[in-house]
Amino acid sequence: MEIEALAIPDVLCIRPRVFGDHRGFFMETWQAERYAAAGVPDRFVQDNHSRSARGVLRGLHYQIHQPQGKLVRVARGEIFDVAVDLRRSSPYFGRWVGATLSEDNYRMLWVPPGFAHGFLVVSEIADLLYKCTDYYAPEHERTLRWDDPAVGVEWPLPGGEAPLLSDKDQLGTTLEWAEVYP
Repeated sequence: MEIEALAIPDVLCIRPRVFGDHRGFFMETWQAERYAAAGVPDRFVQDNHSRSARGVLRGLHYQIHQPQGKLVRVARGEIFDVAVDLRRSSPYFGRWVGATLSEDNYRMLWVPPGFAHGFLVVSEIADLLYKCTDYYAPEHERTLRWDDPAVGVEWPLPGGEAPLLSDKDQLGTTLEWAEVYP
């Protein structure tokens, strides 16, 4: 596999080796020793599967207590995946990185604890699979506003269209007022 540190070096883009022929393909999506050597922890406690339609934007979510690291990949479709550094002690605090993940490029994104995470679906439909380092704790979940100008995520919205948001995501907090990590 190939590991690429993004502009925020703790966020990793992972390109697994894919073996394919006329019958299909095979790829290893998780192997504890190899990923641990690359800086991805070897303990995940929960796997999630999310399906969304074109134009759906989910996020930017994080848990202020029980922060989750996430290893994200797409099994069907394509998304623009985003991580925002919410660690006040980080030199990258308030900055974001993004990557296109798709069924065709096989890329995965490691989003460490201490980051808000979100994605925009750019294909007709997308199935997102992700492993989490801690359990979902709704009482600790927070939402950073997806369009906060202080963060400035450049979402690839076609023709400036508005994304489809949940009620929770429409009520996200700006970075100025968000609870963040030390």
